[in-house]
Amino acid sequence: MLSKIKLQLLGVLCTLFLFSEVQAQSSASTYSALGIGEFNYSGLTQNQAMGGLGISYGTGWNVNVVNPALTTYNTVFNFQAALNYKNIKANNGSETSDVDGGGLSYVAMSLPLKSGKVTMGMGLNQITSVNYRLQLESQVENSDLTAYNYIQGDGGISEAYLNFGVRVAKNFSLGVQGSYLFGSTIRNNQLSLLNDNDNPVGNSTEYYERLTVSDIGFKAGGHYMVKLSEKNNLHFGAIYQSLGDVSGKTFAKLAALGEASDLDSDGDLIANDEKGSIYIPNRMGFGVTFEKMNKFALGFEGQYQDFKKFKSFFGETLALREAIKFGLGFQIVPDYQAIDNTLKRTSYRFGLEYQQTPYYLNQTNINDIGINFGASFPVNQLSLVNFAVKMGQRGTTDNGLIQERYVNLTFGFSLNDNSWFYKRVFE
Repeated sequence: MLSKIKLQLLGVLCTLFLFSEVQAQSSASTYSALGIGEFNYSGLTQNQAMGGLGISYGTGWNVNVVNPALTTYNTVFNFQAALNYKNIKANNGSETSDVDGGGLSYVAMSLPLKSGKVTMGMGLNQITSVNYRLQLESQVENSDLTAYNYIQGDGGISEAYLNFGVRVAKNFSLGVQGSYLFGSTIRNNQLSLLNDNDNPVGNSTEYYERLTVSDIGFKAGGHYMVKLSEKNNLHFGAIYQSLGDVSGKTFAKLAALGEASDLDSDGDLIANDEKGSIYIPNRMGFGVTFEKMNKFALGFEGQYQDFKKFKSFFGETLALREAIKFGLGFQIVPDYQAIDNTLKRTSYRFGLEYQQTPYYLNQTNINDIGINFGASFPVNQLSLVNFAVKMGQRGTTDNGLIQERYVNLTFGFSLNDNSWFYKRVFE
């Protein structure tokens, strides 16, 4: 008869297999129309609630995918999953509109091969998301015609990853993560011409583009802890993620409205599943956290990615800038030994995030600032219910741009089990 752990592991692997056919989804910024979409820099639920903190700090009760070196803190078997929902109110200075969406955020597992020494993890996570709807109206030069463009996009890039963390010396850990990158992004541009009486002139046209990626990526991380006293620790962490040339194929066609996605319809076929690549610049990050054991942690982290080096599938270099992100996070546990008081054993989290996004339009940097909060509620001795909320603002209405105010909700759980280490005397 299979042991309890074997059944648990089988269930987790089956779940990962099923979810590998589903791309993680979320509502993304209107600005995801540029580049390859909006990047996820904030990690899992517990990281999101602390301003994305996860490079320099992690606990044994939640999976850490931000820094693979910190997986060594997972001394128990952990399975974690979450759903998300995002609502965006976009304002162009004269009109506002709502965009929302959500779905699977991530599935993750951490398995200690040698408790406190070697840990393996795997899961499904979202790297980028694309979700936008834009309607543009402009006057055609030297005519009385008005051009109407309806532009939309959906999709993104996900990863199925496998990582390992190893404690190579006292208080010093290294980690590596390999990812299979996959996903599709569909972009569509519909154009119609109308005269002064709002009657169509000529035929409406449509440009359809589908980019599908399939490649591998790598991430490396390091973590070092300095013991300041019996209860106080100082944590240092760093990561480097290598993406580079990501292979894929694209289909692109210009045709009559409603026919551009059909290979056999009339129109101008630009690319028929043509193979190539996009270049995604590498990412690096650092962080430092002060921890009072079993009480609170306060940390500051930064990440950098130079999107001036980004190249699209057809080789264009876009007007993108460096992406720079800073996060300040705080976590407190009132009394971890209060067995009969769940609220006192709950981990409460707060954070601030500031990001200079890579989007640069009309001589204006698009910046993003948000406040975060959340908690992990214990449901038994080891397992947790997690939630995180981020409220923020991105962009400006100056210079003809769009300002977005958003609320992002993430809700999930962590199932932990330490019976992996119990030696069975009887089967």
